[in-house]
Amino acid sequence: MIEVRALTKVYGGFRAVDDVTFRAEEGRVTGFLGPNGAGKSTTMRVMVGLTPPTSGSVTIDGRRFADLPNPGLEVGVLLDASAQHAGRTGREILTLAQQTMGLPRRRVEEMLELVSLSPAESRRRVKDYSLGMRQRLGIATALIGDPQVLVLDEPANGLDPAGIRWMRDLLRGYADRGGTVLLSSHLLHEIEVVADDLVVIGQGRIVAQGTKAALLAAAGTLVRAHALDDLAGALAAAGLAVTALGSGALRVDAETEQVGALAHAAGVPLLELRAADGAGLEEMFLELTAETAREGVAA
Repeated sequence: MIEVRALTKVYGGFRAVDDVTFRAEEGRVTGFLGPNGAGKSTTMRVMVGLTPPTSGSVTIDGRRFADLPNPGLEVGVLLDASAQHAGRTGREILTLAQQTMGLPRRRVEEMLELVSLSPAESRRRVKDYSLGMRQRLGIATALIGDPQVLVLDEPANGLDPAGIRWMRDLLRGYADRGGTVLLSSHLLHEIEVVADDLVVIGQGRIVAQGTKAALLAAAGTLVRAHALDDLAGALAAAGLAVTALGSGALRVDAETEQVGALAHAAGVPLLELRAADGAGLEEMFLELTAETAREGVAA
């Protein structure tokens, strides 16, 4: 389990992370979401000992990362796939990890097979790898020690659709076997598919957290109609909170049955009526972070 307690990181007068508290539980995938500059990467860097916190703490199974005797056997980390040594081959990078952790040589071959890097590809220098190949190599390095915890920042960058599905299945299987996964990604659909829990951060502070099911269920009802203004008026007259979505639909803070009954009473034929969790994570994310998005600012 990863536990973040009252974590704060200040650079000069800027609070990159501000009193952040959350947990990533074993046997579950926790999606860590936020706009650019929200504090995701800073939190993850503190988590694995690369950045010292100003205050607060992060522990992994009750211990700081720096106190783990052989960290790679307990925590697999991928924060930047492009940070790997460009002059080494993929096989050399995995071999160094294997030797550093005191693992049997067969782990290198097992990891190359797991991430589908061929013998020829493993002998190429990393500078000649595509981003997707670097991501696969980074995942192999994170998993080589068979850790119980994974901390991954944007691991699907550069992967093609087949690679993204492979990544999703890999992480889902890892969590189902009892592992803990903390996953940051801007690919909201992939987070929605694989995550059990969600932590949403904006301007360094947690703006929402909980199970994916609970957060999305709170989204209410999504409804579409040709006479959208008439429908919105009828729902508002009944005292319901109505939000117009950019997709030409309304999100209503009420159960689908109530919305359907009010539309029927108002004589407004509906084109679509369903729980708004079907609208997906994207709508929830945009609504939660609308005031905190800062495009172009590093996370």
